[in-house]
Amino acid sequence: MSVTDRPDQAVPGIPAILPSPSADQPAGRHGGTGHPGEHPGCTPAGSAAVAAFGRVITTMVTPFDAAGKMDATAAEQLVGRLTRDGWNDGVLVNGATGESSATDDAEKRRMIVVARRAVSGTGRKVIAGVGSGNTAHSVRLAVAAHEAGADGLLVAAPYYSRPSQSGLLEHFRAIADATPLPVMLYDNPGRVGVDLEPETLRDAAQHPQIIAVMDATGDLGAASSIMRTSGLAFYSGDDMLNLPWLSVGATGFVSVAGHVVGDRLQTLLRLHDEGRNAEALALHRQLVPICAGMFRAPAAASAKAALRALGLPGGSVRLPLVDLTEEQYRDIRLDLVATVTELGVPAPRGPKDPPRPARAARTTGARKASPTRLGAH
Repeated sequence: MSVTDRPDQAVPGIPAILPSPSADQPAGRHGGTGHPGEHPGCTPAGSAAVAAFGRVITTMVTPFDAAGKMDATAAEQLVGRLTRDGWNDGVLVNGATGESSATDDAEKRRMIVVARRAVSGTGRKVIAGVGSGNTAHSVRLAVAAHEAGADGLLVAAPYYSRPSQSGLLEHFRAIADATPLPVMLYDNPGRVGVDLEPETLRDAAQHPQIIAVMDATGDLGAASSIMRTSGLAFYSGDDMLNLPWLSVGATGFVSVAGHVVGDRLQTLLRLHDEGRNAEALALHRQLVPICAGMFRAPAAASAKAALRALGLPGGSVRLPLVDLTEEQYRDIRLDLVATVTELGVPAPRGPKDPPRPARAARTTGARKASPTRLGAH
């Protein structure tokens, strides 16, 4: 039996909403009421990206109901929850965590409309993934996203066809030309089978609407060079590397863990920007259990399991993904318990939560994305 065969209920010992920071550790740079905008921790390129996308963006699941249909009510509730009190500057819908390969174009448009309605009047951003194996299809998705109210686009390389670098460049330009929306490129060779070479990114940056890159390669050295010479803003695409990315000049995060710890990611940004490095490192380490836990399985399945453990909507995943096993779900629960305990909230283990076995150390990848990260976003 999969973990979603039972009614959703919060796990004992885990608050339905993870704890807010204490008075001496406020909820990030917004203080619970602000809006995305300029920030002293950003470069000029980063400031432009902040205005377009924000700094903390959760790549959101697409909730499905018991019949497997998109649950618009649950989606609107989840967007509202993720963007309240400054937790996230925006949400990415129709990304890999949103199971974009398993939703049709009408469902994709509906997710954008629902998200737009949920953030109306808040200043929060709705970013739409428009990835496809077909350039013309991606262009249609981009146009539809613009018409539905998206604030920006996330554009990945076409999957399966493994185009040349010149083909990638033309693909990106065609999509950027299709709407006036700002574009964030997505570099994840483990998903699509091709690298975005530095020269390709530099050439893409000449397009006025291509202003940022979401990086899931983990190659901070190459990104440092690209940031220096292209003007592109970089966003961490791997929650385990959020703080290292900030150290080389990244603007923010596109996060799976933001489903449950978006406020702490805001705090991490603030601590780093204020030069409070020891505190930033301590918080980074406190977040390790849940950040690592989101990669136990494809991110959509892990994120939905974490939401279920907190009593929040998400539902099951669609094939070809499958829901977590009981053992995997137990581990996600333990990740949540470990995280809230690290953050200073007592969360005693119940009888179904045995001590966690030792986990082998993770290694960071080079330009080729690590197989352990292929579930991201």
